[in-house]
Amino acid sequence: MTDPGTTTAFEAADDAGTADAPVTHHTYDVVVIGAGGAGLRAAIEARLRGKRVAIICKSLFGKAHTVMAEGGIAASMGNANPRDNWEVHFRDTMRGGKFLNNWRMAELHAKEAPQRVWELETYGALFDRTPDGKISQRNFGGHNFPRLAHVGDRTGLELIRTLQQKIVSLQQEDFKRTGDYESDLAVFHEYTVTELLKDGERIAGAFGYRRPTGELVCFHAAAVVLATGGVGKSFKVTSNSWEYTGDGHALAMRAGAKLLNMEFVQFHPTGMVWPPSVKGILVTESVRGDGGVLKNSDGVRFMFNYIPEVFREQYATSEDEGDRWYTDADNNRRPPELLPRDEVARAINNEVKEGRGSPAGGVYLDVSSRMPAAEITRRLPSMYHQFKELADVDITAGPMEVGPTCHYVMGGVEVDPDTAASAVPGLFAAGEVAGGMHGSNRLGGNSLSDLLVFGCRAGAGAAAYLDGLAEVPSVSDASVASAREDVERPIHNSGGENAYTVHQELQQTMNDLVGIIRKADEMELALKKLHELRDRIPRVAVDGRRAYNPGWHLALDLRNMLMVSECIAMAALERQESRGGHTRDDYPTMDENWRRELLVCSLRDGEVQLEHQGQPSMREDLFDLFEMDELKKYYTGDELGGHRSDAPVRKDEVNADDPGSEHSGGGA
Repeated sequence: MTDPGTTTAFEAADDAGTADAPVTHHTYDVVVIGAGGAGLRAAIEARLRGKRVAIICKSLFGKAHTVMAEGGIAASMGNANPRDNWEVHFRDTMRGGKFLNNWRMAELHAKEAPQRVWELETYGALFDRTPDGKISQRNFGGHNFPRLAHVGDRTGLELIRTLQQKIVSLQQEDFKRTGDYESDLAVFHEYTVTELLKDGERIAGAFGYRRPTGELVCFHAAAVVLATGGVGKSFKVTSNSWEYTGDGHALAMRAGAKLLNMEFVQFHPTGMVWPPSVKGILVTESVRGDGGVLKNSDGVRFMFNYIPEVFREQYATSEDEGDRWYTDADNNRRPPELLPRDEVARAINNEVKEGRGSPAGGVYLDVSSRMPAAEITRRLPSMYHQFKELADVDITAGPMEVGPTCHYVMGGVEVDPDTAASAVPGLFAAGEVAGGMHGSNRLGGNSLSDLLVFGCRAGAGAAAYLDGLAEVPSVSDASVASAREDVERPIHNSGGENAYTVHQELQQTMNDLVGIIRKADEMELALKKLHELRDRIPRVAVDGRRAYNPGWHLALDLRNMLMVSECIAMAALERQESRGGHTRDDYPTMDENWRRELLVCSLRDGEVQLEHQGQPSMREDLFDLFEMDELKKYYTGDELGGHRSDAPVRKDEVNADDPGSEHSGGGA
């Protein structure tokens, strides 16, 4: 495919609300929507495979939400503990997701994460090192071994910096070859995609606009990779940045793809709760991974009271043992502050609910009494700066006030694990916008390795898809006109609904009725309110023209947030159990029969539809990595037949160093 160049120039931005405002056209092989870690890695891979690639960035290049992933990249390199390997990482991921994960995605992730991290080094990443010069790895919740490759507590920033530098180096190569830095890899800053365009059933391009000026733009491309991140701005308290309005989820649904596991929303246990202006901003899990402890208003380390039965053998039951684990992990069990995030978030929520919370409505996270001040500022420089600047709190001298904040959605576009392809030909997804990998709950650190592994696979999948096309799909004038009409509607409306009011009501509804603890009657009320809000969306009107109009941006984002919120509420009402990031007050226990069920959302005649879909059975050799006693906690009896424990186990089949094995002498 060749770029015909700009077919119409955009003129007179002040008149951009008029019907004759032009549309600028560009042609590429692959369009990547999103410039976070998944999007950049997908773009790099597609470009390395000879495709012309456009990266569409909603904000400024380098401002992706990936920079907020502070703790590290989970990869079983074995640098901190040689007993770590991909099988242990796979087991940890499946346990964290309560066995609702797509096992193939979890397998590929565990196997390929180390290579993706080492690859970053070749791109120029500067990781913290061990005394013998290897990449340093730290502890994180839910991981059996120190597994997170890190750069202080700003790993996501280093990842983005490194991938951006790789983009620049590829553009420099292209300049030497073609005389044009952007001949084969271009970045479009501050653009929003509002619709995917199709030719029959196949992807043909994407329509959107340039945010500062309102310039309308159409990208012609036979392959589109969604890497748009999450949905957190649908909730009142969130660690997510302003870009996270569910764009990719909604774009995929409107194009005909399915979303799965949307009921599972992760509330990170430790967001800032004071001052109110910064409520929800993330406090990295590495604070706890490096020794920080959680206390209630009585000064009690309460997490020892919240160890679930399924994790009881793996976690310390006394403070002494938990503290010893930091220096002797082989002979002690890990402290319960490092339980998976859903467990910690529920525990904090309960402490606050029962009156043992901090003055600002959270609990205390204390690292000041655990290590010297100089060590804290060395290990956690960003956290020190964040609290000092935003809350006037010195974390080397006293505790932080923290509480649950909407952080991550496990649900997303249903994709093929190996190619990251959706059910819509030419549409791919990677990172948080893709579903399945994390099951019902994501382990900390798995997000950065997820976006690297599947960003790479999405770029490769898109390139392979293009290589197999007999003819290139084309964008019709009618589809462009329809997309344009949707974009301009809020400007042409008059005397209608206010976008900010509708957004505020949406966030309050999700916060109050579909939050961390859920009940049937509340979610039924939420769906009623969401339907009312959806009916108001077409009447949203904005003042002014398209240029420099934040109200217009929000008006266009609202339908995406409403659609995603409806998916979350419908699936949460349907799933009558508690599992991972989905807690039902009226169904408080996990039901092994529901582990077989995936809830899938699709769009039919403009209405969100929910259906049940069977969970694929795990491959036998992976199933046999788990002990029967553990599987019994998650699987029905008829699913356990054929497990290796049904046959005599030879001594050479038992890995004595395997912390997940009941034959192991070491503590986990």
